[in-house]
Amino acid sequence: MKTMNTMQQEVDTYISQFKTGYFSPLANLARLTEEVGELSREINHLYGEKKKKDSEADNTIKAELGDNLFVLLCIANSLDIDMTESFNETLDKYNGRDKNRFE
Repeated sequence: MKTMNTMQQEVDTYISQFKTGYFSPLANLARLTEEVGELSREINHLYGEKKKKDSEADNTIKAELGDNLFVLLCIANSLDIDMTESFNETLDKYNGRDKNRFE
């Protein structure tokens, strides 16, 4: 199983092979927005009322989640953010704030 740190390193290795390197944070945010839209479309096709047309490509929620994670890791790497640390801080926040919120 890969750790978040390993995934960040693999993304960095992939991006480092290109002369342009990482896109700007704003360009990556636009990419993330696009990917979230594609994820939304897949979830809507599977669980919503809008079913996929026969002519539409067969994407999966799993693939779209992977695309979203890749772009998130690109943003984190370009801003030198450790995603393991970020996730742990977020989980601590939820565990404290929402500890007794749900049954």
